[in-house]
Amino acid sequence: MPTEWIVSACLGLGLAASCGFRVFIPFLVAAIAGKIGIIPLTENFHWLGSWPAIICFGTATVFEILAYYIPFFDNVLDLVTTPLAILGGTLLMTSLLPVDNNLLKWVGGLIVGGGSAGIIQSGTALLRLASTKTTAGIANPIVSTGEHAAAFGTSILALFIPIIVAVLIASLIFYLLYRLIAKK
Repeated sequence: MPTEWIVSACLGLGLAASCGFRVFIPFLVAAIAGKIGIIPLTENFHWLGSWPAIICFGTATVFEILAYYIPFFDNVLDLVTTPLAILGGTLLMTSLLPVDNNLLKWVGGLIVGGGSAGIIQSGTALLRLASTKTTAGIANPIVSTGEHAAAFGTSILALFIPIIVAVLIASLIFYLLYRLIAKK
């Protein structure tokens, strides 16, 4: 039980933080991962792994990515996506937390998931604003491309970090046992 809780919380935090880069990419990754059984969705969030959710999040992801390549519109889009990132981070964190108490689940989702998404989204919005100010928006597509890559990368990495950590810990244990046996 504690291991399941820790893994779910780490997955939720990673996906929630990814919402700070792009709102819909982490939802698309979570929906696909939920559909194929990589992540454990809690009881009220099984809809996240459904085909309609995958289609909706896939379509929204395409539009979101394209919209961020339009200079100056991307700055306006940041005004809309900042509260959406907080909401998305909260929802993703809450969807993965295996907590029975709904109040604790949603408060934890808001504080941890929404907070991490909001902090990252604020940073990216300020970075884009600085890019617009210093380059008249010419460098904004470069910033957007980096944010897209970060959103995909952190979302996918969040799925595999528990596996990577488990392999590293198992390797360390085997190495220590080998060293212990080799000394005797």
